[in-house]
Amino acid sequence: MGKFDGKVAVVTGGTSGIGLATAQQFVKEGAYVFITGRRQNELDEAVELIGKNVTGVQGDISKLEDLDKLYETVKQEKGHLDILFANAGLGSLLPLGEITEEHYYKTFDVNVKGTIFTVQKALPLFPNKIGSIILTGSTAGAMGNPAFSIYGASKAAIRQLVRSWILDLKGTEIRINVLSPGTVHTPAYDDLFGSNLESFLAYAKQVTPLGRIGEVEEIANAAIFLASKESSYINGIELFVDGGVVQI
Repeated sequence: MGKFDGKVAVVTGGTSGIGLATAQQFVKEGAYVFITGRRQNELDEAVELIGKNVTGVQGDISKLEDLDKLYETVKQEKGHLDILFANAGLGSLLPLGEITEEHYYKTFDVNVKGTIFTVQKALPLFPNKIGSIILTGSTAGAMGNPAFSIYGASKAAIRQLVRSWILDLKGTEIRINVLSPGTVHTPAYDDLFGSNLESFLAYAKQVTPLGRIGEVEEIANAAIFLASKESSYINGIELFVDGGVVQI
């Protein structure tokens, strides 16, 4: 038996990296998974890779009509939801003095607005008000990084939302936690750092107490824990999966 036999999960940003690895793990543990992504071709490839017990729903979490489409699909196909991994997010590098209004809105519309409504619109689908919600944070929300202030601020906002949301949901059995990865080489890093990627990864290894960067499977394993009964008394935390970076 798997940890999630008969359970239904949603993973936003599930076409690559941490989201894809987590969706794969959910399916291996018996869940049926709905994944989202903005690009249809990447979504189709992810669905094919996962192979079974998966539905892909194309959409952008910053667009409320796309979230409505997602949850209507979940409702029609499965009728309920047990696990939500609100993982979709983005970031780009701009230092103070070069920050633009477009940069601000693009980051906050996805990372903050999109996450808020991803969670809020999911709530009616949790049967008997029981379930697990996991939000993807970041070490950038807890420490300074050059040219990454807007992204870091958006992830700090995610952390603060959860502190209040667990009070809003007091009396239910819906748990909400934040999973904050450290440096993990995903396809997003290729776009973010470009030709500077190798030097950044070398720096990340140097400053990480474990002396290496993380693997997407390690982040997925933490998500499995937060979604499972093994974490049934864990609520409102930020779990750093970062090799110790934030602790020093």
